[in-house]
Amino acid sequence: MSDKMPAQCHCGEVVFTVALTNGLNAVMRCNCSFCRMRGAVMAPALSVEVIKGKEKLTEYRFNSRTAAHYFCSVCGIYTFHQRRSNPQHFAVNVACLEGVSPFDFSPVRVNDGINHQNDGGKGGVAGWLFYQPE
Repeated sequence: MSDKMPAQCHCGEVVFTVALTNGLNAVMRCNCSFCRMRGAVMAPALSVEVIKGKEKLTEYRFNSRTAAHYFCSVCGIYTFHQRRSNPQHFAVNVACLEGVSPFDFSPVRVNDGINHQNDGGKGGVAGWLFYQPE
């Protein structure tokens, strides 16, 4: 497990720390209907500790209502979520991590959330996203 990393939403009303599962070596996206629209690059995390602004977080659940997605109610930024595949674990929006940008990673694995294993699908990797700066 890596050391805790500082993170916050865009406006700074929500401040938290995360203990990433494998550092920044396992960043991902997902192709499920919600993640496809949200578009965030995420990193798996073992824990999230909200330091400031817990009352500013808004929770959203859909479909199986297993995964809990958290957003800042002030600036609207997706911060982290409890994972559907293991609700004891989290994934964090890498753009919320201090000094990290989603454009720092290429390629980015895309998980097959459309065919999630909890729905009887095969899951796995749906593809890869690449970013190439000019």
